[in-house]
Amino acid sequence: MLETSARLLRLLSLLSSRRDWSGADLASRLAVTSRTVRNDIERLRSLGYHIGSTTGPAGGYRLGAGTATPPLLLDDEEAVAVAVGLRAAAAGSVTGLEDPALRALIKLEQTLPPRLRRRVDALRSATVSAAGGGPTVEASLLTALAAAARDHERITFDYKDRRRRAEPHRLVYTGRRWYLLAWDVDRDDWRTFRADLVELRGPTGPRFPPREPPGGDAVAYVLRGVASAAWRVPARIRLHAPIAEVSARLASVAGLLTPVTGTSCDLETGADSLMDLAGFLGATGFRFTVLDPPQLRDLLRDLAARYQAASAGA
Repeated sequence: MLETSARLLRLLSLLSSRRDWSGADLASRLAVTSRTVRNDIERLRSLGYHIGSTTGPAGGYRLGAGTATPPLLLDDEEAVAVAVGLRAAAAGSVTGLEDPALRALIKLEQTLPPRLRRRVDALRSATVSAAGGGPTVEASLLTALAAAARDHERITFDYKDRRRRAEPHRLVYTGRRWYLLAWDVDRDDWRTFRADLVELRGPTGPRFPPREPPGGDAVAYVLRGVASAAWRVPARIRLHAPIAEVSARLASVAGLLTPVTGTSCDLETGADSLMDLAGFLGATGFRFTVLDPPQLRDLLRDLAARYQAASAGA
């Protein structure tokens, strides 16, 4: 019995590793007969795994999604990754996901061997979150929007007291808020919507042909749109440092980065005031040149004169 159970786990691992397997390949890998493979496939099906099969020269087996959640087979790295992800979800920005994530985490950690539990505990004890306190979003809404985007189905929803019809493209999470990038049917243009303000109405449909957002980059488009709407004083700054170094130091919500040369990049950013903007740029630690607005250059010249006078002493 122990040998059979071990073989079933090995068979499940093989089926999970690639899309299609022939019976002969599985039999060779497991060092058993094709008849044993067929019997083991039936045992896995009885446990709740949906395994499709086809006959003929190109026939074989494929692991698919079933109607129930069967036991999962995870290697060490996958188990740690799932535990870390569940812990983050338990304190995340999706409404209603905290308790289910915590329950799943407790079940998973109870089954982890000591060596993996120590890795998860070490990461938990050494990590603190600096995430912003953005609005939360219902998990059911996110999954509904994601499904509509995946299936290319039009949605109807209320947004800021207005009825909208849109073709959803992507959900983008900036670390503070969830956004929906979609083609607005009535305005015949791309729009970025805050997901926490979306109220879905009615069933989805009809289907639509997918579109590519301007530039082909959903994240860049959303960040640019969010920036223009969120900042009273928008700005374009040239940072004299490689884009990899800048992106490693600045949060994504700081603005949109565009490479210029190997040693410089442009930042589209902003703030509520020119003084706030000057303080932010000074705090980055990078040398920079103001491309826009000119009022920021005037303020920096004034600040430079005041700091120069202050540095002279009494």
